[in-house]
Amino acid sequence: MKKIIQQLQPYIPEKPLEQLKQELGLKKLVRLSANENPYGTSPTVKEAVLNWNYDQSNRYPDGDATELRGLISKKFELDPEQIVFGVGLDEVIVMLSRVFLSPGDVEMVSTPTFSEYALHAEIEQANVTKVPVLASGQIDFAGMLQEITDATKLIWICNPNNPTGTIETVADIEKFVAKVPDDVMVLVDEAYIDFASEPNATAMSLTKKYPNIVVMRTFSKAYGLANFRVGYAVFPQDVGENVQKVRLPYNVNSVAQVAATAAFKDTEFVADVVKKNDFERELWEEFFEKEKIKYYPSQANFVFFEYPDANKLADYLLHNGYLLRTGLQKNWLRLTVGTKTDNEELRNLIYSYK
Repeated sequence: MKKIIQQLQPYIPEKPLEQLKQELGLKKLVRLSANENPYGTSPTVKEAVLNWNYDQSNRYPDGDATELRGLISKKFELDPEQIVFGVGLDEVIVMLSRVFLSPGDVEMVSTPTFSEYALHAEIEQANVTKVPVLASGQIDFAGMLQEITDATKLIWICNPNNPTGTIETVADIEKFVAKVPDDVMVLVDEAYIDFASEPNATAMSLTKKYPNIVVMRTFSKAYGLANFRVGYAVFPQDVGENVQKVRLPYNVNSVAQVAATAAFKDTEFVADVVKKNDFERELWEEFFEKEKIKYYPSQANFVFFEYPDANKLADYLLHNGYLLRTGLQKNWLRLTVGTKTDNEELRNLIYSYK
């Protein structure tokens, strides 16, 4: 066994809600810790999945995800060969780490950010350079540029960033990429980009202009398909061809492809989810302002806020039926924006605790 595997601190998924409810003796428990879509999934997805031909269960799926690939490439005006699919963005992160990192290489991340970037760099025995976010929660692009060395191979930009929720403009990302050496890949994770109210927020067009940028998307958030595990990355074409070499040949199963295809077509459902999220997110930010609780203005479906002894607050909320994300930064909590009813109840709980 690799020594690094024995020493690794793995990403630990949350316990199933039913199990946690039983352990805590709760009748109600709402998970607002995983940035899931509280509004469910498009009804057209259910119809498509139920109509899938079960007789194909003994057959391997379409390894190229042809229909879904065509829809995505048409929407973003891409060459279909630029797209690589994964079992959620988790597998895409694994593929990118495997392809670009060797022992002793360096990966750079802003911090705090999604922990799996660094986790998979460690598995490849690469080093991780962490550049703290600015006081505003924004990415410190100037600080990142100063940290680039000959050993740097990957730079991760989560946009909007998880957990801060802050967003960088495409113009600022492009200015950064233009200054990064061509042999350093800039990876832009847009898992939450659908929730951004900023116009033209995606950096997808930059994959046609620069040889060293990758843009990633997922169906787990705004589309509500977290259980189906479908994500994809858009590469400059020659890079994508090489990443395909390490992709498992039948990684995205047929039911997941059917679900993602139906979800992608139902633009009205996504627009409605985004509209509800915008409204509820604004109420949360107004609440934090009123209560003088520090937070980062969010463009995602969550808000990151600071609270004295945050773990005690999280425990209080947990025992009152609401699970928030802890452990991302000392005395900070990440709150997934929930439904109107849950948000109101949770605000009342935080107010009464305070």
